[in-house]
Amino acid sequence: MQYFQHNFERVEEYLHHRRPYLLVENIVSIDSREIVTSKLVGEQDFFLDGHFPGAPIMPGAMMQELTTQSAGILLAARYNPMEQFNTEDPFFNEYAIGVLLKIKQARYKTFARPGDLLTVTVTLVENLDHVFDFTGKVSVGDRQVMKNQFQLANIKSSTLQGTE
Repeated sequence: MQYFQHNFERVEEYLHHRRPYLLVENIVSIDSREIVTSKLVGEQDFFLDGHFPGAPIMPGAMMQELTTQSAGILLAARYNPMEQFNTEDPFFNEYAIGVLLKIKQARYKTFARPGDLLTVTVTLVENLDHVFDFTGKVSVGDRQVMKNQFQLANIKSSTLQGTE
């Protein structure tokens, strides 16, 4: 499989996700096997409303999503089967990049709270054709908040859109 490399200025150019569901705020570093991103947990983040009243914490599912979005950026940047790639037009791309197939393991060690700057490190462990295995880690400073293992795939956009 031939892959194309893409380098963009903004996170939105790598992912189809848009605010408020786009969680990755910054790309710290990216190479062929690892990406580091960050997100500041904000007082007004949509997922904090009601989770939990009086003791707001970032839901574990949103930390999982943060790691998969980070991995999706790595795929769009380094393992993209398309020479031309455009996230502004949902019908432009032949492939949907980084579709979640499986969460193999997720372990939460502590909480992420408003004001925490999350550092996300995602490592590509293995890839076979369009399927990619990753490990992820979310930290606040030197304190690990969660770690996980998951699998993403690049699939035909028509499959995602339900037209095939």
